[in-house]
Amino acid sequence: MKTAITKTALAAAFTAAMGVVSNGALAALFNPFSVTEASVPGALANPALLGNTVGKITGDYTEMATFSPISATTGTFAVSLLWNAGQYVAVNGSTVLASQLGNFSPNQYGMYALFEGSGGFVTSGGSTTFTFSPVGSLSLYIDPLSDTAFIAPATGSGAWTTGLSADDYLIAYGVPQSGTGTLTPGLSTCIGGGINCGSFGTTTSFALTTTGGPTPTANGAGYFVSPDPFYNFSFQSGQFDNFNPAAGGTQTVVGSLDAAFGAAIPEPGSVALLSIGLLSLAMTRTRRGK
Repeated sequence: MKTAITKTALAAAFTAAMGVVSNGALAALFNPFSVTEASVPGALANPALLGNTVGKITGDYTEMATFSPISATTGTFAVSLLWNAGQYVAVNGSTVLASQLGNFSPNQYGMYALFEGSGGFVTSGGSTTFTFSPVGSLSLYIDPLSDTAFIAPATGSGAWTTGLSADDYLIAYGVPQSGTGTLTPGLSTCIGGGINCGSFGTTTSFALTTTGGPTPTANGAGYFVSPDPFYNFSFQSGQFDNFNPAAGGTQTVVGSLDAAFGAAIPEPGSVALLSIGLLSLAMTRTRRGK
């Protein structure tokens, strides 16, 4: 697959993507969950996100990626990623649900995640494959005033820093378990040689905080309310714009990322997640250029 995603690949991608769906939700593309926005200081109650109607959270990311070539075709990488959540999507994977997340209103709030990971890469036949190691961290925060400022680290081994974040609070955390991605600049979806040039998927453990919020319910367990207990794994999938790992050094990589949840790692986990990314890339997102 150098210049296009074939119908066979799409069918395989869809089949593998269904691996994240539990036996009780085979009619849905994503595992359902509920959110209580009223747990966020200043936000209002929102029935649209209750009743297990939510399937995933979408947003855009910026990451600092440091590549260290070992040979002409292999190397290692370290990434430090900032993800800003933008909207909730229903279990069908396409219907946007009304929320106060990121909206410009008196009741708006923000949600962001900081992710650090590392691994190795191999280039062959015009594509570069990335494999994540089971190390690093994931931290998910609520930004009640949607005013946090972010400062990127100098390298992919550093952490993002924040400003105006005294009111932010941690709602979930985890550790990367596995992941893979493929960069193929020759894809027909690689618009102008720079946008939608590859896809990726990662799996992390996922644990909700139960204390530490500004109100008794303003924490992870008060925000993600169903199922209870909540899913213990987070699945990230998405696309990235073009970059050049063979050049080495630290580079800025941007793209879109979806987050979904499950109670167990799919088999095989990284393949299913990458397939979701391929499917999303092939369908061309509305949030980014067509």
